[in-house]
Amino acid sequence: MSDRTNKDQIAKRGFATKLLHFGAEIDEQTGASSVPIFQASTFHHHDVFNPPHHDYSRSGNPTREALENYIALLEGGTRGFAFASGMAAISTTFLLFSSGDHLIVTEDVYGGTYRFLTTVAPRLGIETTFVDMTDFEAVTAALQPNTKAVFIETPSNPTLKITDIGRVAEWAKSNGLLSLLDNTFMTPYHQRPFELGVDIVLHSATKFLSGHSDVLAGLAVTKDEELGRRLYQLQNGLGTVLSAHESWLLMRGMKTLQARMEHSERSARRLAEWLSDHPEVERVYYPGLPNHPGREIHERQSAGYGAVVSFDVGSGERAKALLNRVQLPLVAVSLGAVESILSYPAMMSHAAMPLEVRHERGITDGLLRYSVGLEDIEDLIADLDAALRG
Repeated sequence: MSDRTNKDQIAKRGFATKLLHFGAEIDEQTGASSVPIFQASTFHHHDVFNPPHHDYSRSGNPTREALENYIALLEGGTRGFAFASGMAAISTTFLLFSSGDHLIVTEDVYGGTYRFLTTVAPRLGIETTFVDMTDFEAVTAALQPNTKAVFIETPSNPTLKITDIGRVAEWAKSNGLLSLLDNTFMTPYHQRPFELGVDIVLHSATKFLSGHSDVLAGLAVTKDEELGRRLYQLQNGLGTVLSAHESWLLMRGMKTLQARMEHSERSARRLAEWLSDHPEVERVYYPGLPNHPGREIHERQSAGYGAVVSFDVGSGERAKALLNRVQLPLVAVSLGAVESILSYPAMMSHAAMPLEVRHERGITDGLLRYSVGLEDIEDLIADLDAALRG
């Protein structure tokens, strides 16, 4: 059976099967049930006239390559790339653009992305317009003669606004623009951006893909080979690569992605419904709630609602008091782990945003973001209820 036939057969498997049987799960040399960790910086040339496939680990490492092929398979793209962090993946991808180029970006984007686009990109001559992508007319109105791409984050972080991926991607293509999408919250299990017309998919793999709060990693996947060639040139040239050991750790975590996402999403739905009825909570943000304005669009383009719930307790003082009272979730930056993580965007993920900008985007001082883990949901609710009531 040819390698090509093998790839085709693997691609047709169900998602849960592909997570475990992705083509490199058994080492061909030893039969080991895990991708070997090739802890090497360089590789011997047995024949100088016929160089080996790998020659230097910045340019390519067998362990990292297995991971990169793995995420490309799961997303349904052509080439995958593993980076030292989510921001390394995002910032490297933004360097596909040049001085004088303009980007249209989701307004309540992750704080690190906002920081790069407002402090680093302008020094390189790259301009950005932030828009509310729930308003398609606002997206189209932001088009300029030098616009090169649209960057989508849906659900957005942390207010969980929903962008119509297919509509924006189709509009981008009709105007000769690239479409980029941060798929961290949904993962390829719940959301398939390439099937909706997106060109590049990005992940902070530190989050749900890893799932265990022990890896810092970023991933990018391209829809076509030419984009893949360009992104590889940047990855290799900048050297923003993921180590062999962390590549292995990430693959280990990804094997349980579906099981973790299913459990956490069930619990997140229960938590969102409970919070909606709580007298100490002013507002709840979750795409699975009946009153979420983007629910219909989200259900058309995603297979689930995700494991992140944001809620507003009315003030910074109340939010901080709650953070000091909870007992079960980690009070920390990040999300998507087996343990629940409660974050305070105003002082954590979105601290780089000026106060007035945060407030314009609905990221208030009373807003909290709860990433639901694998604990018993009734225990999490009891803990949060005690913290809310003081």
